[in-house]
Amino acid sequence: MAEEPLEIEVSCYAGYKGEQAPRRFALGRRQVEVTEIIDRWLDPSHAYFKVRSEDGGIYILRHDTAARRWHITLYDTGARSETRLSST
Repeated sequence: MAEEPLEIEVSCYAGYKGEQAPRRFALGRRQVEVTEIIDRWLDPSHAYFKVRSEDGGIYILRHDTAARRWHITLYDTGARSETRLSST
């Protein structure tokens, strides 16, 4: 059984083209600041934003344009293990 995406409140900035871009969102009482929009894409009924937060977390936010609702569809801590290669 698939889980429903978490509904959130999002504060946006509308740029000179009028396109909304998320700047911060609320997870319960916690405000999460968006520091980077990594990617964005559209489908017929949703706009998606892959964003990085101030703590390095990666989120995919989905905006249902008709219902004017936002959801988190993915979260990743953003932590990556680094592999060091030694030269011989």
